[in-house]
Amino acid sequence: MELAGKVAVITGAGSGIGRASSLKLAGNGAKVVLVDFNQETGEETLNLVKEQGGEGIFVKADVSKTEDVQNYVKSAIDTYGRIDIFFNNAGVIQRFAPFTAVEESEFDRIMSINVKGVFLGMKYVLKVMEEQGSGSIINTASTAGVRSEHSVAIYSASKHAVIGLTKGAALEYAKKGIRINALCPGGVKTTLTTNVEAQFAEGGYVPEEVSNMRMGRYADPAELAEMVAYLASDKASYMTGSVVLVDGGLTL
Repeated sequence: MELAGKVAVITGAGSGIGRASSLKLAGNGAKVVLVDFNQETGEETLNLVKEQGGEGIFVKADVSKTEDVQNYVKSAIDTYGRIDIFFNNAGVIQRFAPFTAVEESEFDRIMSINVKGVFLGMKYVLKVMEEQGSGSIINTASTAGVRSEHSVAIYSASKHAVIGLTKGAALEYAKKGIRINALCPGGVKTTLTTNVEAQFAEGGYVPEEVSNMRMGRYADPAELAEMVAYLASDKASYMTGSVVLVDGGLTL
């Protein structure tokens, strides 16, 4: 197994791309540290990992809180001694609303989780990886990070920021054995997209994401997990600072 002996930390592991990637990485031999704010769904993922013969632990965390991030990093080190792969995936979507109708509290919530959470995860995991002299980080951005979508400007801004953090850190750590890339899903069938569809329907707006499904369907989270596993592996050894679109042609 290509990830045998590796240790992977996955945030947002309780559902969607995070869950699918946890199962994929564990299936490829990695020991997994599953992080999620929702203890029930996080532990469900851990049970699924164990059912397929994998090894891992679950850590409940709010990725926007420094002490929680430090704790999941410490838990990984205390349990497995290292971190080889970090799938920095936890995030939230924006409530569908015109720009001027977005409340400051929602702006703060989105930025706190989608940007600060990604920053904090990178900050503390990079310290570990720098000591090791190796590691791979995959940050979940979005097609909204390379373009925008109607009535989700704040979410789009947060994902542009994730790409900025990815590129800046990739440049800084390129000669230190650490690769950092951004994954940009577009139209994945997850709890988040289901909620967004309902909001759009209420507003009578059909998002471009739906009408521009070039392949005529949403992606399955398992399809994104394949790219996560690739970026985590030595097969992607010459990739860093890349913004990888897995969007079924949405951005064409």
